[in-house]
Amino acid sequence: MQQFMDWGIELILWLQQFRPTLDLPFRAFTFTGDELFFLLFLPLVYWCLDRRLGAWVTLLFLVSAYVNAVAKVFAAQPRPALYDARVWAYSDVGGSGGFPSGHTQNTLAVWGYLAARVRRTWMWIVAGVLVVCVPLSRLYLGVHFPHDLLGGYVIGALLLFVYLRWGERGEQWLARQSVGAQLALVAAFSIPLMLVFPTEDGVTGGATLLGMGTGFVIQARWIGFEVDGVLWKRALRYALGAAVMVGLWAGLRAAFSGLEPALLFRFIRYALMGFWGGAGAPWVFVRLGLAPGRGQP
Repeated sequence: MQQFMDWGIELILWLQQFRPTLDLPFRAFTFTGDELFFLLFLPLVYWCLDRRLGAWVTLLFLVSAYVNAVAKVFAAQPRPALYDARVWAYSDVGGSGGFPSGHTQNTLAVWGYLAARVRRTWMWIVAGVLVVCVPLSRLYLGVHFPHDLLGGYVIGALLLFVYLRWGERGEQWLARQSVGAQLALVAAFSIPLMLVFPTEDGVTGGATLLGMGTGFVIQARWIGFEVDGVLWKRALRYALGAAVMVGLWAGLRAAFSGLEPALLFRFIRYALMGFWGGAGAPWVFVRLGLAPGRGQP
């Protein structure tokens, strides 16, 4: 392992000789793998472009993020800057492990799924560029070794394969269940994630899945939200929905800061965010006439 790390350090140092010339583009690429980006991008798909696609790609992202967080704990691998002081790291990654790369894994899973479902040349190009450049940015920015990227690629590809192979069958089976059974399944899947992995990342993933999954069930049964509508209505609904989402994300973080038990307040924060994205925002859109709903034109 030391040989892989030493080789990785040399590659990172070679890439960093181009600093600061390439700082801006690589920071931009790495942002597309950040939590904040997905917090803004995935609702855009669900609220404004394709409700079904948005719901399922969001679920894939949350599962991928959770799996990555668990893998990092078990692997317990250092970041390059902690291994070799010569490496410049653009951000403080704290005690987070490096293997596997979450940016790489999530980018491959999300954009691979979108490309496979959209089936347009331009989407394959976008996915291809991001799947290459986001991981490369993690090397350049000094936060991952090459083998971290490889691990992210492998796990992301496995999740993508499983999702593409059996996801549609699972969706059809779930649609045949009663509302009560669907809600019970959401709880049965998400709550154990937090109990088995009671850390910040575990609670984040489990709470978001619980809130969002519950929201999806409620939306499908009682709201019947659709993304149809003129461009200005889609833009307005996204601006409103994203403003509230970011408000919950940043506002509750500030409001709950220092409160104990911290994990309980984290659960509340992310469960509310998930529910707003899945049902709260669609209900508001329909009520304000920004989107058609069940029984409306």
